[in-house]
Amino acid sequence: MTFRLRSGAAALALASLTLFVAACNKPADKADAAKPADKSAETKTDGAQAIPGLATEKEQVSYMVGMALARQLEPMKDELDLETLTKAIKTSFAGEKLLLDDKQAAQISEAFGQKMQAKQIADMLAKSKKNQEEGQKFLAENAKKPGVVTTASGLQYQVLTEGKGAKPTASDVVRVNYKGTLLDGKTFDSTYDRNEPAMFQLEQVVAGWKEGIALMPVGSKYRFWIPSELGYGEQGTPGGPIGPNATLVFEVELLDIVKPEQMPGQAPQSK
Repeated sequence: MTFRLRSGAAALALASLTLFVAACNKPADKADAAKPADKSAETKTDGAQAIPGLATEKEQVSYMVGMALARQLEPMKDELDLETLTKAIKTSFAGEKLLLDDKQAAQISEAFGQKMQAKQIADMLAKSKKNQEEGQKFLAENAKKPGVVTTASGLQYQVLTEGKGAKPTASDVVRVNYKGTLLDGKTFDSTYDRNEPAMFQLEQVVAGWKEGIALMPVGSKYRFWIPSELGYGEQGTPGGPIGPNATLVFEVELLDIVKPEQMPGQAPQSK
């Protein structure tokens, strides 16, 4: 199996940590370190907003930096000791001798990056297996329900409203309303929420959509259960809400078959 690491997880956190370590190892200006603190900076300035608990601009900026750092380091929060992290910051800001030199920091960073990458792959494999097993079990039970049709590919659908219009082909551009959910009921995409139907060519979408919408006469509303192999597969949507090997549920209304020049170039996307 081939997996692509999520851009917002270990890679970003590791890059943030590397930059942070480099900043901590930057030699401090001894003259500046010896200067007394500027108390005037701690008083409220004209640029500071009125925020309870953060009276001064300096406090607000400091809190903002802390929030940004926390978000970047969140994927590896269980690997960090906050007391030690704070100690490194204080030592660096005071211009005192740090416990790591640049070479040691680089070695630790590389080893830790490899550990986090291996952990992420292991987590993805476990989630992939879990999603696949849950999906297969769900589809097997769902196929027994009244009104549910299973096609040769494994796609399942149910007719909620049968239209009387034409059926689209793969080369057609369609206009639809839809709501996509995971098996736990969580919505990951909805044109209803955006209050705007989507237009796209059937050739542009995942196999389950391509097959399912081609079954629908214009004016119909169907419910689809799409196995992972007909959806986003073992990759899912890296960094997005659809996990590896996730089974998807869609309610789709086929509003119209439109001309290609009317298409805005937007296929259904996961949010």
